[in-house]
Amino acid sequence: MKLLDIVRLILGNLNRRIGRVALTAVGVVIGTAAVVILVSLAIGLQKNANEQLYGIGDLTQIQVSPTYGGQVMMASGMGGGGGGGSSGSGVQQTALLTNPALDGLRAISGVVAVIPRDYLMSSLTLKFHRLESGSNVIGIGTDDLGQLGLEASQGVVSLARGTIVIGPMVAANFYDPNQRPGQATPAAPDLYDQNLTFVLIKYDQNGNEIRKTMTYKVVGVLAQTQGESDWSIYLRLDELKAMNEWAMGRRINYNKDGYSQVIVKVDSVDHVLDITNQITALGYQAYTPQSFVQGINNFYLILQIIFGGVGAIALLVAAIGIANTMAMAILERTREIGLMKAVGATNRDVLSIFLGEAAGIGFLGGLGGVLIGWLAGQGINVIALVYLAQQSASQGGTPPSVAVSTPVWLPIFALVFATLIGLISGLYPALRAATLVPVQALKYE
Repeated sequence: MKLLDIVRLILGNLNRRIGRVALTAVGVVIGTAAVVILVSLAIGLQKNANEQLYGIGDLTQIQVSPTYGGQVMMASGMGGGGGGGSSGSGVQQTALLTNPALDGLRAISGVVAVIPRDYLMSSLTLKFHRLESGSNVIGIGTDDLGQLGLEASQGVVSLARGTIVIGPMVAANFYDPNQRPGQATPAAPDLYDQNLTFVLIKYDQNGNEIRKTMTYKVVGVLAQTQGESDWSIYLRLDELKAMNEWAMGRRINYNKDGYSQVIVKVDSVDHVLDITNQITALGYQAYTPQSFVQGINNFYLILQIIFGGVGAIALLVAAIGIANTMAMAILERTREIGLMKAVGATNRDVLSIFLGEAAGIGFLGGLGGVLIGWLAGQGINVIALVYLAQQSASQGGTPPSVAVSTPVWLPIFALVFATLIGLISGLYPALRAATLVPVQALKYE
């Protein structure tokens, strides 16, 4: 029997029992739609979580800190980010971030930049005309903040001597120290291309206040990142070093004391965790937001499997219905099967016909389930986004961009899976039909 003849028989048999086929396919529709909706919901939740998590920092960066030796207590199997964790009590070796140590970090495969940074160790008052403020001041060992993934909303992100780049929220901290009761609060100043006065404050051994005043020009305002950079002022590391030396009253030798923190920039997110482990193995403390993001992604992957499993259970229930429908079809068509064999149909031809009918029921149900699941997902997406946007507006957060996300592979997978379920469900009835003896089948009443 030719393939075209088999296909024609399959379509004719399905059309002849269209009512029974439709009722049987309803179970497949429900199961397939459940798989599409639930998995799409889990993927949407994962995307939404990742969008929110991207504000915690550049995922290709690793923050490395020195490890200072000393007696430490660690539980068995709890290796910390500082490296060298072991069971019981032990001694952590000192690992300073000196210039030779930085060269060692640069030699690690996949590292594209090693940037030292430090914080101001002095009290600070910022002055702009009659306004005052305080801020987080960071010295950075690069002339281009673009290496840290930072972009400018105004000006540039390059640093030269006597210049600073500020975060977008720095201006919001300014206030009028001489403001009178009832007087309107001054608006946040536009600091771009303006001069800011730094007033450093320290105290001598007798408690006397000592001040040092410097002026810096704002050459850039950073784009908002929802992170530390929004509230920080960046300047060259050598200038911050001079400020800290004045504050501490001694010279700072990075070859002896090391840097307080180093940013390691990696060429790809895929290599971040491996390089973090290598840095930890060298004895340093290393942290990357990517480790947190990976934990979140693993959780949502498990959630996708669970949600998909719930939908798959509905499909398995539908498979019982397909098997029952095909078994009844054999009883009703026993003489027809005998007649087919009598005129030359082989066991393989009969098997192909019944398997094709079972797979056809699965395919039709899967097609309907994919369509209903996708439409339901879009409806849920619209309703959920409106609700979540209202919640975000009332709480002052960032509204999500997606609630339910259906990737291209999911409908294809669901359709193939539903068809396969139908094919497997019809396997036993098809084998029974194929092995019927023609003479006995023709005598069947």
